Amino acid sequence: MELNIVQELIETHLPGSRASVDDFMGAGGDHLAVRVEAEQFTGKSLIEQHKMIYAAVQEHLDSGAIHALSITTVPIAPGAST
Repeated sequence: MELNIVQELIETHLPGSRASVDDFMGAGGDHLAVRVEAEQFTGKSLIEQHKMIYAAVQEHLDSGAIHALSITTVPIAPGAST
């Protein structure tokens, strides 16, 4: 899985968000760590935040293109500069 595609999927699913994606196994692109900053996370539980990320990439999880996904979310106050 191309890292820039995963980044684009997340940023499209959460408009205004900033995502960074790394392959934590170093090869293959199927063990990914994502860090996402988004206003949409404000006031949401960690589980709700993670579900938002999973929704963006679920098709690729289901197909096996992404085997493992480590998620870090950062709520950003609406209107805050990041």
